[in-house]
Amino acid sequence: MISILVVDDDPHLRKLVRVYLEQNGYLVTEAPDGEAASDILLNQTIDLAIVDLMMPNKDGFQLAGEVREDYDIPIIMLTARGSITDKAKGYQAGTDDYMVKPFEKEELLFRVQAILRRYDRAGSQTIRLNEMTLDKRSYEVKIGTTTMLLPLKEFELLYYLASFPNRTFTRDELIRHVWGMDFEGDDRTIDVHIKRLRERFKRYSDAFTITTVRGIGYKLEVS
Repeated sequence: MISILVVDDDPHLRKLVRVYLEQNGYLVTEAPDGEAASDILLNQTIDLAIVDLMMPNKDGFQLAGEVREDYDIPIIMLTARGSITDKAKGYQAGTDDYMVKPFEKEELLFRVQAILRRYDRAGSQTIRLNEMTLDKRSYEVKIGTTTMLLPLKEFELLYYLASFPNRTFTRDELIRHVWGMDFEGDDRTIDVHIKRLRERFKRYSDAFTITTVRGIGYKLEVS
């Protein structure tokens, strides 16, 4: 699953972008400024960054330069500053695209999709857990010559946890990312699906384990 980092000091804009991109099948992580974004990039696999220009601590120009130097991921600059000077400076810092606020969220999605195609990230739909492979295109789990087909939500929950190994998620976060914002059930749904995954893969503990973090939620640990 494609992972996108949204960096902006406006929490309302971050939420708008996150919710829309999640509705279109992307994993989204938020950062309120450039320094927080740098920490996330060190600890998570990110496929694309959407970056505001004017931020405290580390601005978009500085972050774009850092990303271009240390990571091979595309950058979309999303800012209220639309002068040709600012655009030139943004492209010189290493951004791949530049959008001026206010913007249409549909256009942002089109640009995300186009840039991911150029970077050949759109087809990146597999995760390896030692000898096990999760394939989002076919919703199959492959272990050696064995292929397993899981119920849809079990696969999506496992795939999401595996996208961020060793990261702890609350039950509410897992509900939101796997079942969606409009889910009307309760967080016991997560416990039931985790139990089923553990039973299903108890013979494959050499690939991964799903650990309960007491009082918080769950995390997937790669063996």
